[in-house]
Amino acid sequence: MKTKIATIFSIFIFIITLVGCSEDDDSNNSNQINITQATQNTQNGTWRISSFIDSGEDETNDFTGFIFDFKNDGSVMASRGELTVLGTWSINDSSNSSDDDDGSSDDVDFNLFFNVPESNDFDDLSDDWDITSISSSKIELIDVSGGNGGTDILVFEKI
Repeated sequence: MKTKIATIFSIFIFIITLVGCSEDDDSNNSNQINITQATQNTQNGTWRISSFIDSGEDETNDFTGFIFDFKNDGSVMASRGELTVLGTWSINDSSNSSDDDDGSSDDVDFNLFFNVPESNDFDDLSDDWDITSISSSKIELIDVSGGNGGTDILVFEKI
């Protein structure tokens, strides 16, 4: 009988411990796991843009033939034949970022920057994108512009 009471008491303590965990703790742990996984997935292999919608306009063709290589040192190289465009990238918890677009503090940002003139197509990719989904073969990003309120969608697929 004492064994049953001890078992029930242990289960009761375990349930109370689970219920007592705050959502904030779960959110932070989830972001850390997502950041690590997203970083590893991105660095593994080369990518192409399969879709780029800029405020409702399909601009995917601007990047046809470009191969993106996200390096573990935070650099990114986009190349098509002899043409190479260099930039930087990172993935972080948006609560650490001062320019979070949607006001949410529990999403993960995919930061992408190409040091090009504003007239260059790659300037449109430079932003702190929110990751909507990521797998070993696809990265889906979204950005809601603070200026004009337009929504941009960027999708990378592994080659």
